Amino acid sequence: MCRMERAHKSGVVIAIDGPAGAGKSTLGRRLAEALGLPYVNTGLMYRAVAHRALQDGIHPDEGRALGRLADTLRFSVGGEPIPSLLIDGLDPDRSLGFPEVEAVVSRVARHPEVRAVLRDVQRRLGAAGCVIEGRDIGTVVFPDADLKIFLSATPSVRAGRRQRERGSGETVAAAVARRDAFDARTNPLVPAPDATVLDTTVLSKDEVFERALVLVRPVVERERP
Repeated sequence: MCRMERAHKSGVVIAIDGPAGAGKSTLGRRLAEALGLPYVNTGLMYRAVAHRALQDGIHPDEGRALGRLADTLRFSVGGEPIPSLLIDGLDPDRSLGFPEVEAVVSRVARHPEVRAVLRDVQRRLGAAGCVIEGRDIGTVVFPDADLKIFLSATPSVRAGRRQRERGSGETVAAAVARRDAFDARTNPLVPAPDATVLDTTVLSKDEVFERALVLVRPVVERERP
């Protein structure tokens, strides 16, 4: 698969990429609500595969088995007020954020067999228009997205955000560093050439949202009939 292969889409697609803890999910949901677009969190899709693999006893290094497993999960978009990701018809369970899932999700996500399945599903879910966030949306999933935003932040700030989101456990700074290193081997995390980079290190959630909204609104107004 060519890295910059164009996806077939019919609606406005806003792509948000960045490392763990940069603020993708917070921004993605707020933009979707403001714009009236569906919201797709692709990280939850990889977590769902990892979680099911743990339940089924599939080793995180068994790429072919994990690819087959990914193909059995039913991902869709629905719900109110903003349609968002459903897994087997249900809202994502909080167990997808548990430490045992966090510990293996990068290993699961690195397999081409898994990424190929989920990439095709992500394109299907977002083709009619969406705000979609992940690590390779602007470079692989929707290289022809109408707007690409790349969020960054220092590792210490990202670790602090993860700590607040998920509580105690393993030293969060170490976990973030390990996740960064592992993810980088799977898919080097760099902005698409035409992405706008927002460093969220010293910005509040509201400031990030307002800056992104300035970028997004003209695109949406231009593309919508």
